[in-house]
Amino acid sequence: MIQKSVQDTAILIFANSATQDSRIKKIGSDTTLFDALNQHSLKIVKATGLPYFHFTEKEQRGETFGERFTHAIQSIFDKGFANIIAIGNDSPQLKTQHLLETHQKLQLGKTVLGPAVDGGFYLLGLHASNFHKNSFEALPWQVTSLFNTTQYYFESLGCVVFSLSRLIDIDSASDIKRLSNHITTLVGGWLSFFSKLLHQFIKFIDIGLINTKNLFLFIPFNKGSPVSFA
Repeated sequence: MIQKSVQDTAILIFANSATQDSRIKKIGSDTTLFDALNQHSLKIVKATGLPYFHFTEKEQRGETFGERFTHAIQSIFDKGFANIIAIGNDSPQLKTQHLLETHQKLQLGKTVLGPAVDGGFYLLGLHASNFHKNSFEALPWQVTSLFNTTQYYFESLGCVVFSLSRLIDIDSASDIKRLSNHITTLVGGWLSFFSKLLHQFIKFIDIGLINTKNLFLFIPFNKGSPVSFA
């Protein structure tokens, strides 16, 4: 029997295609936002130099989110990787440095969680030795207690859990409104992009809730330049 060679760390992008996300989340009138989010995720992942796998709805298997996410993680561990960094495509605040920091913490034996403002998480860094398919799949996916429950779950397994910065992920139009108050945390390409979407999302955004010192950042100073999400 040929023994699998144990490799180090791979990144899992667990994210639907822009067409599927647009159909499910119904933010905006087309796939523009989700095309940009997928482009951003791929760019920051490629910049790490780590191997990566993108599981869209075509590669995912299972009826529930928990089943599909668990299957994707198991599939990568089955390839011989020792660690996985799992992300989605819905956090424009996520940067390459978050992924590299996670990789560093994994090398130190820690489990990593990136808490999202809505109570879930935007990133999970875990070791094959701490992945138990059935109990992992049974976590309360897509509810506001997910981060706390997942942190407790891994700590109950004896893991040391390291938390990254809290970020906003985009699951609904209200998240666009929330993100508008943290616009300075985004790189320049996103500032240009969101300025172009402002009129499209104006019915979702209460201008009175936007921090006025950041409002000027939505003004499209140079609409003709290509968007870069570096």
